[in-house]
Amino acid sequence: MGYSNNNIILIFLCITNLLRFIIGSSSSGDFIECLTVQLESSNSATDDLIYTPSNNSYASLLIAQNLRPGSTSPYNKPLIIFTPFYDYQIQSAIYCSKKLRIQIRVRSGGHDYEGLSHTSRDNPFVVVDMRNLRQISIDAEQKTAWVEVGATLGQLYHTLAQKSGTLAFTAGVCPTVGIGGHLSGGGYGMMSRRHSIAADHITDARIMNVDGQILDRRSMGEDLFWAIRGGGGTSFGIVIAFKVNLITVPETVTVFNVTKTYEQNATQLVHRWQYIADKVDENLLMRVFLRSVRSLTTGKRTVIASFTTLYLGGVEDLMPIMKVKFPELGLVEKDCTKMSWIQSVLFFAYIPNQPLNVLLNRTTPFTVYFKGKSDYVTEPIPVDGLIGIWRFLHEEDENMAEIQFSPYGGAINSFSESETPFPHRTGNIFMIDYGLSWDSPGNEEAEKHLNWMRRIYGYMAAYVSKSPRGAYFNYRDLDLGVNNYSSGNIIGSYDEAKVWGMKYFKNNFERLVRVKTKVDPSNFFRNEQSIPPFPLQPMYSS
Repeated sequence: MGYSNNNIILIFLCITNLLRFIIGSSSSGDFIECLTVQLESSNSATDDLIYTPSNNSYASLLIAQNLRPGSTSPYNKPLIIFTPFYDYQIQSAIYCSKKLRIQIRVRSGGHDYEGLSHTSRDNPFVVVDMRNLRQISIDAEQKTAWVEVGATLGQLYHTLAQKSGTLAFTAGVCPTVGIGGHLSGGGYGMMSRRHSIAADHITDARIMNVDGQILDRRSMGEDLFWAIRGGGGTSFGIVIAFKVNLITVPETVTVFNVTKTYEQNATQLVHRWQYIADKVDENLLMRVFLRSVRSLTTGKRTVIASFTTLYLGGVEDLMPIMKVKFPELGLVEKDCTKMSWIQSVLFFAYIPNQPLNVLLNRTTPFTVYFKGKSDYVTEPIPVDGLIGIWRFLHEEDENMAEIQFSPYGGAINSFSESETPFPHRTGNIFMIDYGLSWDSPGNEEAEKHLNWMRRIYGYMAAYVSKSPRGAYFNYRDLDLGVNNYSSGNIIGSYDEAKVWGMKYFKNNFERLVRVKTKVDPSNFFRNEQSIPPFPLQPMYSS
């Protein structure tokens, strides 16, 4: 009896999937056995440390705000989620990973745009989830803090508020984002024009290298310390904690969120904003959020531009600045609200009037399928270019696509391009964050929205930075390129990585590769967009 080609393909897929399952099950068992032996030898119980897909808590630990990464295949989820409480437990995971040649992924908060902290194209792999290493120690007198990477931004902000009404830290607005990824990749936030980005405030760190040794700034050396302040930590080791300088903020700050529709001159206002956003008083940061909605008056789709703003000072000082620099917005005093800095954290996280304890939540109440991209703008986008953006926004369902314009300038420019791996300094007016969400699962639905994202990204090429076209590492985008580890090549390709690496890091990419080659030449710590080492050069005898 003969078999059709379709039947042969089906049989092949069934056999392949069965082999993957058997290999995965075997690898999982071997890793658990190795890890158990290592932990028991150090008198450490394994309860509440190891989670496999058969554990009830596995799914809840794995869940991330972005459902897209890993949604199309069951084979790129981790064999094990390991949740250590102590440094030596991480050492055990590294030992077993090297012994069994099972890849490690490190997760701090799980907000990676492409899910690289908890999904992988390679199998098998395990996740070291740092959520239990979240201690925060604040020295209010010295204005410093040691923060373990499993803490979230919300936890840090909450802890600071318990200590002082004027001690703060410059970082992002989303309270559930993990410290580890955010700080090591840059860390832009609402105070960045006054106090720069989070990575610029790191003064020390504790990192575990490929040999399981724990290093501080002095023992790791300045090259590695440079690399983990904007170049991402997971390419070089497992960062355990950062020491940061805190900042002082006024007892009262001022916020406003003024929204204008297309019919209310939004296009001209956004166009004008570009000429002042990076040049106004550095205590003032005005972000612009662009969306397509249905008009309450006409019932038709319209574009709205929300000017979401923090001013580190009182409204009496803000109003004169706005009247001189941006009178077109028509800001009036009643648009503004005075509050403490910690209340502004809630305001910008869209959870105003909530108790401060809401900042301790590690997860958001909603999850979506999401794709993001980023760009940098060095010359104002003309009006016709903005109108083209509006057309794209109307193509998607209302409120599902959002484009953010985040201003640069001020303190961000006080650092040179090479002072840290984060190179996006002088010359950038603002950063663009393209975000698109959808609710329905499936490849066909995803491809429809991904196609929209790629088309608008292509359209914007004429209006953004060039040679290279810049991108923000914390807004990870695998469309820019990925490392290829096929055919047993775990080193990857420098030339392939340079394509995306130059976009994130510009000329700093070369130095990052040199650091990687020095500290992890075998590329033990790797993912689809990790820094590769230079390939080992063959030795020839004369």
